Amino acid sequence: MTISKVLNQIDEDLPNSIDRLFELLKIKSISTDHAYKSECKKAADWLVSDLRTMGFDANRRDTSGHPMVVGHSKGTGPHVMFYGHYDVQPADPLELWDSPPFEPKLEETKKGKVIRARGAADDKGQLMTFVEACRAWKKIHGKLPVQVSMFFEGEEESGSPSLVPFMKANASELKSDIALICDTGLYGEETPAIVTMLRGLVKIEVQITGPSRDLHSGMYGGISINPIRILTKILSGLHDIDGHITLPKFYDGVHDLSNELKTQWENLNFDHSHFLNEVDLSVPAGEIEYSPLEMIWSRPTCDVNGISGGYQGEGFKTVLPSKASAKISFRLVGDQEPVKIIESLKTYIEKNLPEDCSVDYIEETPSKATHMSTTNVAFEKARQALSLEWPKEAAFVGCGGSIPIAGHFKEILDTDAMLIGFGKDDDQIHSPNEKYDLSSFHRGIRSWARILDQLARD
Repeated sequence: MTISKVLNQIDEDLPNSIDRLFELLKIKSISTDHAYKSECKKAADWLVSDLRTMGFDANRRDTSGHPMVVGHSKGTGPHVMFYGHYDVQPADPLELWDSPPFEPKLEETKKGKVIRARGAADDKGQLMTFVEACRAWKKIHGKLPVQVSMFFEGEEESGSPSLVPFMKANASELKSDIALICDTGLYGEETPAIVTMLRGLVKIEVQITGPSRDLHSGMYGGISINPIRILTKILSGLHDIDGHITLPKFYDGVHDLSNELKTQWENLNFDHSHFLNEVDLSVPAGEIEYSPLEMIWSRPTCDVNGISGGYQGEGFKTVLPSKASAKISFRLVGDQEPVKIIESLKTYIEKNLPEDCSVDYIEETPSKATHMSTTNVAFEKARQALSLEWPKEAAFVGCGGSIPIAGHFKEILDTDAMLIGFGKDDDQIHSPNEKYDLSSFHRGIRSWARILDQLARD
């Protein structure tokens, strides 16, 4: 089966592909607001119907929350599972939109045409790039070059409460050779990227209590312990002068990059000065021996995200507070164990706690880092396919944040996931006037068609 006719079909059918995307974008599938429950169901049904027109055995699978959509197309060769989500963020504040958020339109901008609507980039436009690639293959050859399954979620923007139970209950059906996730972006404007590592996350709130009540600083200052003083001393000791995190055994499970990956990242020519200048900063503040991209993508972090204690209203109130608290988060990499990180933090705090102070903790469920093995031949095949479509060579990259679905594929289904997306930094996802470049949509479809072609090759 040749790819050239498929690519021509994609180009010729682009107006119809846009029309189909617009139909999906008009559906107000806001998962976090119960008032839009019927709209989420409507979006799921629309996707089922569309997949069935292409010959997929597709069904809506109801859950305690919003429905899942699962579809299968039989074929030979490797089995790929494509994941996307059809739910969207609320459009508020509506007054900041230049046009109605659920009335999609093509708009000419200084950088070219864009698709303007809520969900255009996150994630309906991205989801439909893969669907349209499969449609073109089916149209030209009557079948897909590999075995393809689709898995669409309706709760990604509201915490995915039904996702893990559904995946565990349907593990045998959802198992595949490789998972494809289209919820990421390009590196810059013209460099396609495959995310191969995602940082994990630990969140914990620490509250230190000293005296039984707030005290007058004139009467008690000097003789009584101040929890803010203790807390700030503890927090300041979490890093050394060179940006290293000081907790014992914190770096257990952290691995250095391969030389090949370091070279790819160096070739991206990341301009950290421009990156920092956009937020009025200038100097990288992480571990000094690592490059700025490594600091963002492949190194662990420890950050204080919030701190409180004492009087914080207007003016001055001279009190010694009874309590002081801080919200601390860790981004984890490699094989770092979240539970051990929490234990190390608690041991450090309690070791530095004076006799008259006590400590309490509020923890949230932690998540481990996810890293995919690029020795899987599918990764290099996809990288080559993307490089054929875009002006610049594709790269394996990291992601500073967390995308839980990739970890779920690995942990529940023992399946590596390739995260490939065509969004851009200025797409304004989750914000008013969200957009998706028409070139991203068009080239995204062509990219997936090329990837399917490459995955079918020996």
